[in-house]
Amino acid sequence: MNRHAIFEKNSIVLTVGILVMVAIGGLVELVPNFYLKSTIEKVDGMRPYTPLELAGRNIYVREGCYLCHSQMIRTLRDEVERYGPYSLAAESMYDHPFQWGSKRTGPDLARVGGKYSDDWHVQHLVDPRSVSPASVMPGYPFLAKAKLTGEDIVDHLKVNALLGVPYSDEMIEAARADFLAQANPDAADDIDGFEARYPKAVARDFDGNPEAVTEMDALVAYLQMLGTLVDFNLYDGKADINLR
Repeated sequence: MNRHAIFEKNSIVLTVGILVMVAIGGLVELVPNFYLKSTIEKVDGMRPYTPLELAGRNIYVREGCYLCHSQMIRTLRDEVERYGPYSLAAESMYDHPFQWGSKRTGPDLARVGGKYSDDWHVQHLVDPRSVSPASVMPGYPFLAKAKLTGEDIVDHLKVNALLGVPYSDEMIEAARADFLAQANPDAADDIDGFEARYPKAVARDFDGNPEAVTEMDALVAYLQMLGTLVDFNLYDGKADINLR
């Protein structure tokens, strides 16, 4: 009955005992993962970012948008009712780095795609308070003037491919053409090929300036894609699928 007394009376023995138990618990948690090919279950509809969306995501990260906007909807009822279906781990499987976040000065953006028009996004980025009077977000009017040529987009796809994103040789070879085609499909030589490579990708002039591809085009293209790839009617919240 008094065998536990040795732990209560000797701090060194107690410390060793705690370390042993923590080590056992850690091994139980970690070891199974070494035998799994992946801890993320694939979900129908997910695809790599288009070259233009990837450029937009790079701008999103560069400008620190993730500091105020998370992209992770938890399973809590109030979050699902406000933002939409809870986030799936597979939705971030091609993100380097991921944009989950833990702070929301602004709303979560995991389901913002298609919620607003392109014009709304452009106006919001140029002058946030013109569409949301209580916003504390700074304006980014320079995005509409900063032109993108896409000359380095091939390198971006190659780096992501090295990190495990399944960009094929065909995607990499056609990267710059696809970059230009999505922002100006009327002038594209192979819009059908672009649509085949990137299902559900929207091709149009996003910033209202068909004369040039701008950082505004890229960022709006990225925002309009968020949350649109997965058919959430297939998941009712009880599906056996990994959450973030």
